Amino acid sequence: MNLVEPGGASDSSLIRIILVDDQELVRAGFRMVLDAQPDMQVVGEAADGIVAIDLARRLHADVMIMDARMPRLDGVDATRQIRQNGDLPRVLMLTTFDLDEYAFAALKAGASGFLLKDVPPEELLFAIRAVHSGDSVVAPSTTRRLIDQFAALLPGGGQSEPSELADLTDREREVLTLVAQGLSNAEIARQLFVSEATVKTHVGRVLAKLELRDRVQAVVYAYEHGLVRAGQRP
Repeated sequence: MNLVEPGGASDSSLIRIILVDDQELVRAGFRMVLDAQPDMQVVGEAADGIVAIDLARRLHADVMIMDARMPRLDGVDATRQIRQNGDLPRVLMLTTFDLDEYAFAALKAGASGFLLKDVPPEELLFAIRAVHSGDSVVAPSTTRRLIDQFAALLPGGGQSEPSELADLTDREREVLTLVAQGLSNAEIARQLFVSEATVKTHVGRVLAKLELRDRVQAVVYAYEHGLVRAGQRP
């Protein structure tokens, strides 16, 4: 069955989740963990990307847990279409193998991050809550490792800088570079001797000026435009 919709009235305080995976047993395992949480509710399930797009439009969920590889339409293409249609749901991509070719494509498509399918339950729950709150779900070190793996696919140096970078202040550009190097807001705050709230403000302005969806997209942008290089550390 591709679709499972909940009965009864919904609670606006709950994080509404759609599960998308072509394996019914995988969906059942995730549902068991998620529905046991007091702040989460699985509101729909899909076995392929085509149904996932339909559910995203009809169910008004907060987070979609999306398998990367599925029949008919894979998770990457489905994510791209869902994210083009609006802000919600935010997509958390699942992959079978760490750093496979779908991970970078998923981030480019607009996913807020990615996890392995065998992720411990506590990490999955943390990721869902982070995505729901508007943060990037991918840990900074994982993001850096992912981009390092695929750096050879990105444009190298020597290109002219995109015009929108000129809109950043020196401090905003510095913050963008540190984000791309894998530092968390707290680590950036310590390095720059400012408050974590100030760093969060700078990150928000960078995203707005560069028209980026989230922190993960900022990392991809910085690598694509040569602000950082694979293996570069702060």
